[in-house]
This record gives sequence, C-alpha cells and structure tokens, in this order.
Amino acid sequence: MKLQRKNRLRASALGALVVSGALVLTACGSDDNTKTGADGTPKASAPAPGDIKCDGAKGKLLASGSSAQKNAVDLWVKNYMAACSGVEVNYKSSSSGEGIVAFNQGTVGFAGSDSALKPEQVEDSKKICTGGQGIDLPMVGGPIALGFNVAGVDKLNLDAATIANIFNDKIKKWDDEAIKKLNPGVTLPPTAIQAFHRSEDSGTTENLGKYLKAAAPDAWSYDASKKWPAPGGQAASGSAGVASQVKAVDGAIGYFELSYATSQNIKTVDVNTGASAPVKATPENASKAISAAKITGTGSDLSLKLDYATKAEGAYPIVLVTYEVVCDKGNKPETLGTVKSFLEYTASDAGQKALTENGYAPIPTEINSKVREVIKSLA
Repeated sequence: MKLQRKNRLRASALGALVVSGALVLTACGSDDNTKTGADGTPKASAPAPGDIKCDGAKGKLLASGSSAQKNAVDLWVKNYMAACSGVEVNYKSSSSGEGIVAFNQGTVGFAGSDSALKPEQVEDSKKICTGGQGIDLPMVGGPIALGFNVAGVDKLNLDAATIANIFNDKIKKWDDEAIKKLNPGVTLPPTAIQAFHRSEDSGTTENLGKYLKAAAPDAWSYDASKKWPAPGGQAASGSAGVASQVKAVDGAIGYFELSYATSQNIKTVDVNTGASAPVKATPENASKAISAAKITGTGSDLSLKLDYATKAEGAYPIVLVTYEVVCDKGNKPETLGTVKSFLEYTASDAGQKALTENGYAPIPTEINSKVREVIKSLA
C-alpha cells in the first residue's frame, strides 16, 4: 500500500510538473506584445509566413536612426525574423541625425529619418553608394503628440501660437490667460510649465518646427531645424526620454510620436487648427493630413511636402513621415538582399496594416505603390 501511495504521489507530481511546464511554454508563446500594447490596445498579429519573402536575405543587417519609428520597427523586425530563419535585423533607435551620419559613414544598411536628406547629405552619400546616392523612401506616418501632465487637468486644447509661446518660454504658467481662453470651463492651476524637448538632433524636432513656423509664424521665428532652437525648457534624450519626463513631472509638456503616449497613458493635447473643432492626435486624423502630401523628390527619391498649416476638418497638423534612407545604387552586396526583403515587407499590405494597429498612420496608397517600385529597383 505504501508503495502504491508513493507511486500515486510521484505520478501526481510528474503530472503537475508537465502542466506547469505547459503553462510556462504557453506563457512564453503568448507574451507577444504584438497583440496588445502597454495600455492594452490591440496590436497587429504576426503576418502569415507567405506574406514575407525572404529571398536573398542572409546574415546580419544593421540599421539606425529615428526613435519615432522605433515601436513600428520593433514589431516589423520581430515578424520578419520569425519568418526568415537565420537572418538578423538590428535597428538602433537613436535619432534621425545620428542615423544619417551612420548611413553616410557606411556602418548601416539603411537609416531611419523623420526628415528628408539635405542636398549636402545626398552629396556625402555618394561616397558610400558607389555609382548612386542616398534616397528617401516614406515608410511610417503618424502624429507628433503633445503629451502633458498637469494635475487635475484631463483635457487640454491649444492652438499653434500658444504652443509656440509655451515652447519658446514666453508662457510660463498653466493658468496663463492665453491657455484659459482656449479651455473655457477647465480649472487650470498656477503650476509652472516644464517644457521638454529633444537633446540631440531630431527629425521630430524639425517637423514640430515646420508646423510652428507654418501655423504660427508671428510667434515662432525660428527656422525648422533638427537641433532645438528656442531658449528655455529642459532637454531629454530620444522620444522615450521626453515621454518619461512628461510622465514623471507635474506641469510637464513635451512632444513625441503617439505610441509613446498611448503606451504610458500620457494625456495629449487637442490642437485648435481653425477647423470647427479641435483635432485629436490619432492615426486616422494624421492620415487625413498626410494624404494631402505631395512628392517633391526626383528620380527614385520620394521625399514629401506636408501641409502643416492645414485647416481641413479632422486633419491633425503636427505630423511626421519617417523615411528609410537607402542607396538607389551601390548598396553593399552582403546586405542588399536583406535590405530589399525587409523593406518589401514593411511597405507591404501586412507591414502597413501593422502601423494602423499600433498608433501610426500608413503611407497613402498612391505614394506607397511608388515606394514598392523603387525598393524592387534597388541595386
């Protein structure tokens, strides 16, 4: 009887261990942040293996640049590497400026930048792109959210001039008359404004500057630049750094790609554009603004001109488009196959759908079809 009881206990223990192991495996398999974000919002499920073509892909591909597209690239890389065995894509999220420097030094296969290459950067790229040059491929769109943290304030409307005067250190308190006028019925505290901006060269900074210069030229006298131009405020590294400071500091306001706000439950400003109602920072509203973009690049370059001063109903004006910067010709033979394969996925229906489900805006179909043609022609 004792032996039978011991065997039953042993079998029970083994059964529990098997169940426990199955749960661990299930948990590992389901710990998939492509399904939900940190705020519980749905994310894209992985595409079917047939949606990703691995032909020609091999080895390791290094890339770097824009932190605004980091959350999109993280998901793309996860899906791509799951489909293409033995291939590694490593994207270093830094800044647009650092990405372009790395690209023109030949240390990465492609770079992410929230603004198109300048003429002098194109000229520099010719040293790396043998027989060709660097080009801009629009791949990720989205709103630049203005995140705020003001105790007791859950909703905030601002217009371009007021945003400009907050970030150029002319409006210093949250109960300033200019802010109160835009927010009737809202109790605004006399808390000091803590405005955070990027510490390093940033395409997100440049796009915010383009918006302020276009929509509030009398209040914002600075030319758009990757380097923060205005006095005052506090600096933080990367979109993640700015978002973390806004999350932690009462009275804070800062700018970053929308997914950083949604993942950390940071409240965002509705922008008064002159339309019938202030516009929320959403992928759909950003898409309305981006859909009016015009291609201004020549040849294989598909750089865009955006209308930052739009007053169209429901169009969120503070937007960015992140470009993947590649050589049109003269890509390194050892990485060309992976660059083309990876970018063909990101520009595909499955890749662009992942943007919509993760707080970004897909590139308009008319423009994206040209992006796909150019990717196929890379050499």
